[in-house]
Amino acid sequence: MNIAMIGTGYVGLVSGACFAEFGSTVTCVDLNANKIERLRNGEISIYEPGLDDLVAKGQKSGRLRFTTDVAGSVAVADAVFLAVGTPSRRGDGHADLRYVEAAAFEVAKALTGYTVIVTKSTVPVGTGRRVAELVRESNPAAAFDVASNPEFLREGSAIGDFMRPDRVVIGCESDRAREVLRELYRPLYLLETPIVMTDLETAELTKYAANAFLATKITFINEIADLCEKLGANVQDVARGMGLDGRIGKKFLHAGPGYGGSCFPKDTLALARTAQDAGSPVRIVETVVQINDRRKGAMAGRIMAACGGSVRGKTIAVLGVAFKPNTDDMRDAPSLSVIPALQDAGAHVRAHDPAAMREAGPLLPGVEWCDDAYQTAEGAHAVALLTEWNEFRGLDLSRLGASMAARVFVDLRNVYRPEAVRGLGFEYSSIGRQ
Repeated sequence: MNIAMIGTGYVGLVSGACFAEFGSTVTCVDLNANKIERLRNGEISIYEPGLDDLVAKGQKSGRLRFTTDVAGSVAVADAVFLAVGTPSRRGDGHADLRYVEAAAFEVAKALTGYTVIVTKSTVPVGTGRRVAELVRESNPAAAFDVASNPEFLREGSAIGDFMRPDRVVIGCESDRAREVLRELYRPLYLLETPIVMTDLETAELTKYAANAFLATKITFINEIADLCEKLGANVQDVARGMGLDGRIGKKFLHAGPGYGGSCFPKDTLALARTAQDAGSPVRIVETVVQINDRRKGAMAGRIMAACGGSVRGKTIAVLGVAFKPNTDDMRDAPSLSVIPALQDAGAHVRAHDPAAMREAGPLLPGVEWCDDAYQTAEGAHAVALLTEWNEFRGLDLSRLGASMAARVFVDLRNVYRPEAVRGLGFEYSSIGRQ
């Protein structure tokens, strides 16, 4: 089958490369000519393990190509996926649909035969209907259906999530559209992947509901961690005791500095705004948004407390600035709150991240960027672990401490065992543990 993927950002590029791996012919379209030229030359602008190899394989096979030609790509496509950005709109927190609507208008002008137009971007309920209206207004003679096929890709694990998903959600209302999309996802039938067929509104809401629930789990265990510190309990043991309950599950029960990234912050806020407008507010989600925002700001205070209450004139070594490991995504990363607060309090911050330093540099002025964890710690009065990259999980702490001005270790991801770190002469603090 022929696919046109409108947008070559994270979702569009990963989805396009994976569909090509499944055997479809995929044309990824972007109006940014420079970006398209770089992709043709194998230059991937995002960090995602395995993506560069998958893109190269797709191009070599001839099943994956890149172009700025919207009309030519849409004209031969059986399905057109809209995978453009839907950032939070300034002022009110609603999803900004300007890019979706602009893409729908361009697609409408190029339709020549029956085509399924699929929203892959995370969009508010009602967007599919709006896209259909725009297409009909722009091209009354067009033969098309609109479908919703939300993505559930985790940054750092996106290829595996696409190739071996827990489920595929498809919202559409015609048998013809269902057959097209079933054929596209036919390779997953061999794995007996559940295909959840719904109407448009249900598919659109499912994505928001899923992300909001996961964000709620993170926020819940973070609040339990704070309670553990007051009561002398261990949040990791509490999380294990909870997670072994099959009704709850162990995933997303890891205490830390708060969630960030491209999805949870904007999707929880968008869902809260949509619910308010519908007259059915989701108070739990509203509270999750507020608590998470406050938590990220409070993490700098924990580092200051570990340093005796003040970091003025001190050097703080920060390990990891991306919002999670295996990505260079800095969107709403806790480091964007923690590091400026430390700087405002008079600290000099040195930092290292295996992938995100190029992205982080313009966002965190004044930070001294280092080549590895050990260089970062030289002369530091404290080390703060913000992102649990694998290379930070097995550090030689004796070597780390030997070059530090003071042996203070603040573990905001609970990577290390307290007794082991303290046994090496460190003052150690973590989340939800004594």
